[in-house]
Amino acid sequence: MPVPAEALSEANGTIADRVFDQIRHAIVVGEIAPGSKISEPALAARYGISRGPLREAMRRLESSSLVERKPNIGARVITLTSEQLLEIYVIREALEGMAARLAAEQMSDAAIADLKRLLDQHRNEVAQEAWQAYFQEEGDLDFHFRIVQGSGNGRLNNILCNDLYHLARMYRCQFGMKSDRARDALKEHELIVDAIAEHDGELAEWLMRRHIRTSRRATERRLAAMKD
Repeated sequence: MPVPAEALSEANGTIADRVFDQIRHAIVVGEIAPGSKISEPALAARYGISRGPLREAMRRLESSSLVERKPNIGARVITLTSEQLLEIYVIREALEGMAARLAAEQMSDAAIADLKRLLDQHRNEVAQEAWQAYFQEEGDLDFHFRIVQGSGNGRLNNILCNDLYHLARMYRCQFGMKSDRARDALKEHELIVDAIAEHDGELAEWLMRRHIRTSRRATERRLAAMKD
């Protein structure tokens, strides 16, 4: 009996989702090096998939700005510059400020309690001097993910969680960037959560913008030191 077209489409979509996540992770952590040429036959063999779902995953990687395609060259993994990283911070400051304000208006008491439990976990990691691994992995961004998701705004979630955060983590991993703001950043996170818990959107937005701006300035100093 022939497989219905709808079922085939759904199956291919599921495969494309899985492969997209796998390739994105490999790019972000540097398993697929910046600037390297993308070979679709090699990736199809590596992940054991057909070209159809792979092309869909590649299209999404291009939309996420992790892969770029140029005429007569083909697809390559992007190479981030320090200027591009700082641009990401500028965009994050504006958008995450908005997300914090919306989260203060939208988040339920249960979601806020979950956010506070996440901070307890982060507090333990900082106390155990595990901040560097946490900073380069997904821990620091997980706090920001939760707030963006708590905003209830799908477009903000797509821009930040499916695009900018992965670019920021890619830079952290591949340039071996470390945080010297562990305890200060944690305190800033706590103040943001307190404002959200009080449903004070104006204060939550101001605190989040200040937090991202302070992180950007610290990153500027680290980048300058790397050039010396």
